[in-house]
Amino acid sequence: MSAIKKLFEKKKSRVLNVYFTAGYPQLESTTEIMRSLQENGADLIEIGMPYSDPLADGETIQQSGAVALSNGMTIKKLFDQLKECREFFHLPIILMGYMNPVLQYGFEKFCADAASVGVDGLILPDLPPYEFREIYGSIMKKYGMDFIFLVTPETSEERVKELDSLSSGFLYAVSSSSTTGGDTDFDAVAKYLQRLKSYGLNNPVLVGFGIKDKQSFDSVCAHADGGIIGSAYIKALKNATDISTTTKEFLNGILNDK
Repeated sequence: MSAIKKLFEKKKSRVLNVYFTAGYPQLESTTEIMRSLQENGADLIEIGMPYSDPLADGETIQQSGAVALSNGMTIKKLFDQLKECREFFHLPIILMGYMNPVLQYGFEKFCADAASVGVDGLILPDLPPYEFREIYGSIMKKYGMDFIFLVTPETSEERVKELDSLSSGFLYAVSSSSTTGGDTDFDAVAKYLQRLKSYGLNNPVLVGFGIKDKQSFDSVCAHADGGIIGSAYIKALKNATDISTTTKEFLNGILNDK
């Protein structure tokens, strides 16, 4: 059983996945952020691999990616940073990015190197299901990594069930058909999540896009297995003088009753 599946076996609700961009705010921030997230209540982490054309990302994450690239972040640099992380980090690790840089790196080499440094899963929003099924899925399976597909409120029931059958770990429910970091109508999200629940899916469901505070996290957790926070945490890091303190205050605001 994969580390991600074990997490959902152990924790049945209110699973918190926190996204951050590798190489932001500083090139060497990665392991400090990982430690801080682990110490302050995150259940798993999603590390964004910065890319020059991030189609699914809103302005905040795009800007963080631009800074990270200018700082010198690359896939190879990220893997170098992660080499020693399993000495102190026990939460599941997901890498999120886009196909172009992964293909430039070499897909199988990428999977082999990612697995060797403790990565548990991948999110590649622009990998089509057909190509996953015919080409890439078997490579990921060879290296023991889960793959997470995204669904939106406009995804048909048939398509949702297909993507659920191809996914492992969890299914990523995009809260609205927009980019990350936008405003979200959580009454509409509730109806959408109830519809997903009625499909009897194989995978747990985590909700992303627009989750930014305790209220929005609680709202999605009422109808799904947990939530994914990205842009709001990136904004907090932008002004951080101390990553550990900023992360503690941010996660306390999400997870604890004030």
